[in-house]
Amino acid sequence: MNDGTSPAGTPAADPDLLYSADEEALRAAVRSLFADRGAPATVLAGLESASAHDAGLWRALATDIGAAGLLVPEKLGGAGASAREAAVVLEEAGRCVAPVPYLTSAVIAVTALLGCDRGREEVAAPLAALAGGGSVGVLAVPWTTAPGGASEGAVRAGADGTLTGRVTSVADAAGAALLLVPVRGPDGPALYAVEAAADGVRTGSVTPLDLTRPLGHLTFDGARGTLLASGERARTAVDGALLAGAGLLASEQLGVAEWCLAETVRYTAERTQFGRPVGSFQALKHRMAALWLEVASARAAARNAADALATDSPDAPLAVAVAQAYCAPVAVRAAQECVQLHGGIGMTWEHPAHLFLKRAKSDELALGSPGRHREALAGLVALDAP
Repeated sequence: MNDGTSPAGTPAADPDLLYSADEEALRAAVRSLFADRGAPATVLAGLESASAHDAGLWRALATDIGAAGLLVPEKLGGAGASAREAAVVLEEAGRCVAPVPYLTSAVIAVTALLGCDRGREEVAAPLAALAGGGSVGVLAVPWTTAPGGASEGAVRAGADGTLTGRVTSVADAAGAALLLVPVRGPDGPALYAVEAAADGVRTGSVTPLDLTRPLGHLTFDGARGTLLASGERARTAVDGALLAGAGLLASEQLGVAEWCLAETVRYTAERTQFGRPVGSFQALKHRMAALWLEVASARAAARNAADALATDSPDAPLAVAVAQAYCAPVAVRAAQECVQLHGGIGMTWEHPAHLFLKRAKSDELALGSPGRHREALAGLVALDAP
């Protein structure tokens, strides 16, 4: 679609892909925090701990900096910012594969709650808790679920509000206190809030490829929940949360790719062979130049998605589909090049390159594969999918 209009036929505003002064200030604060307490070497050292995430790092990011409440309106205890600011946080988190539940809690869970009736205490109270960073919430859907692909059939709600069913591979479920559960209720789709510590809730562990973002299987056996939304409102809230998550995941993928490119350039400039830095060899120059062009394009796609979400653009689904179809493969290629161009050291556990490759491969399947987003893109622009 090149006629300058949205899928609905309304004029599409020009996206703002540049970072504002406030966004750069936020980036500086988040980058300083991660450099001090979440460098890749630090993440690597804590991989085999029993913790679901780095609680100290999460507290500093969510509460001290206030990043957990960026998407929450000020009157509900948040910062009243937008997806553009959240994208900056995720870009920096991707640059150090930070083991924090920012995307799952501060973006996806918060957006799902914002899609419900915010005037109700049942919605306002958990929103305030998530905004303050004192609680972690997750949307109880498989991590591979794409926007528009959530099923209400995995968990069923009885007339008395008890939930029964099982949801597999839920990201950050082990460290969550609040579960937002899409269900099939007596009158159709609904969204319930369930305390993770409630009777009838079990969280089973699963070993993921990316150890910095744990997955868990959730089983509900007569667990009691609080109804947040029902009918079309529940479906819209869940779909909106998944769309925001997929769109801002592109910024995390951008951060992964940026670190891999910068680290590869640094390493090849220092490593010598035949008396010359290997980065001066023409073949490697060509590979890194091609990767630089891909990363620059990924930055434009990720920023476009964040801006579309921030402005509630009618083109947001289109921008998100483009960002995920492009950024996911770029992050994987950047991580693969990082491992390969580091030579033997890049293949070792001691070097953090494998953390970025695992995060990139995991993110490639998260919230819809590139192929799934290409299909969505083809439908949005009325083309036959390849």
